Amino acid sequence: MRYFFVLGNNVALSLAELKAVLALRSPRLLAKDFLVAETDQIIDATRLIAKLGGTIKIGEIEKEGVLFDKEKIRESVLELIEVARQEASPGKFNFGLSDYGSQSFDKKDLGLKIKKYFNEHQVSSRFVISQEKTLSSVVVTQNKLLTRGIEIILAADGRQALIGRTLSVQPFKELSARDYGRPARDSLSGMLPPKLALVMINLAQIQSADSVILDPFCGSGTVLSEAALCGYKNLFASDISPQAVSDTRANVNWVKERYRLENLKLKLFVKKAEHLSQFIKTNYVEAIITEPYLGPQRGRLEFAKVIFELEKMYSAALHEFWQVLRPEGRVVMVWPLFYGERAIRPNYQGFKIIKMIPSLLGGQEFLGEAAQRTTLVYGRPGQKVYREIVVLQKE
Repeated sequence: MRYFFVLGNNVALSLAELKAVLALRSPRLLAKDFLVAETDQIIDATRLIAKLGGTIKIGEIEKEGVLFDKEKIRESVLELIEVARQEASPGKFNFGLSDYGSQSFDKKDLGLKIKKYFNEHQVSSRFVISQEKTLSSVVVTQNKLLTRGIEIILAADGRQALIGRTLSVQPFKELSARDYGRPARDSLSGMLPPKLALVMINLAQIQSADSVILDPFCGSGTVLSEAALCGYKNLFASDISPQAVSDTRANVNWVKERYRLENLKLKLFVKKAEHLSQFIKTNYVEAIITEPYLGPQRGRLEFAKVIFELEKMYSAALHEFWQVLRPEGRVVMVWPLFYGERAIRPNYQGFKIIKMIPSLLGGQEFLGEAAQRTTLVYGRPGQKVYREIVVLQKE
């Protein structure tokens, strides 16, 4: 099967997550945010996208090798739309067009011709349009294009076109509710976004729902909340702050009740990460997923001093991670990257850094410098402290 994936703003992070979750063959970027790939798996797109943090849309490539001829494209799109119309809920049929890649399609002309075709066949329809080249997840959802219609994807592939059908879009309402609706929020200290937490969980490549997952700098409990929603049952958390541990308990319990999760085991400790081996058994944890204290977020920074202190703290924590982690277990950890340049490098003896970007990726030019990095960078231009996501595996 050949699928397409519309990627989030951080393309490298999105690609790394997909590589960790799916066995993709011949992955290729046709645009900065548009990946096509083959897989032997039949994807349940709705379930999959709910567990991904970095993918905006998932769909199936229905037709390939269509020449850039308006009539050929119209015929191919109409064939696809007719199949969708038979499957759609009763009532008015809505359709929309999105255009990815360097070569633009005349979507307005195509849409009006399809609308005329429906009128001639006495089919009630609505052409959903947008000011942008592509329809957003919000537009697709609000116009019921996945239940009472279809979103057609057009993508340039050299001198030919790919035509696909969107199967699912990111559940933006649920993500927003989990971010802003949870009972305990600490915006002063900063909170890991649920989308990024999901990506980090997937990068850990946890093998079993019963595996023990640990967040030793739990903060508001975002990692554990998202892990619970992904189906993981054994969650451990610790933090030096009693308030953070209390917030984690409140937020995980909120998720448990909201989504009716069963058989969830949560163990919380008010402890330093540097003391993990004193209260967790050796080789007991499958994965450690965490964002520690990243240093001062405000005011003028004394970089040398801040970096020295963080490296000392992280090195001590990583020594403890090695003690409690199972052989070949993974640590997915955020390290600060000041102004996108000044990195810290703690002692991670006993671990190796895993490069998560697919090595045989077509269209690597769309990634720029990110294609050469072994770690992943998350942040906005001008931000004081970026997040560097590091994937470590116990040797």
